[in-house]
Amino acid sequence: MKMHNPPHPGEILRELCLTPLDLTVTAAARALGVSRKTLSGILNGRAGISPEMAVRLSLAFGTTAESWMSQQVQYDLWHAERSRKKLHVVRLSAA
Repeated sequence: MKMHNPPHPGEILRELCLTPLDLTVTAAARALGVSRKTLSGILNGRAGISPEMAVRLSLAFGTTAESWMSQQVQYDLWHAERSRKKLHVVRLSAA
């Protein structure tokens, strides 16, 4: 099911995982085994969640990697669909 303007997964990560645990970006990054810069990029919507990060998040927060990847795909696809008309693609079909 397509979502209308889904939030960036970093927003969900901040609101549902870091804030309730009163975690700083530095403490969360340390726990995840990534740099503060890497986590900050995700939290601020400048970077997406990679498959490896999805696994890290699933281990740290008791979630599934699939749920994080699904959120990222929904976000990316929604933004890609918004520029559908700007794409110059010729429809192909079998003769």
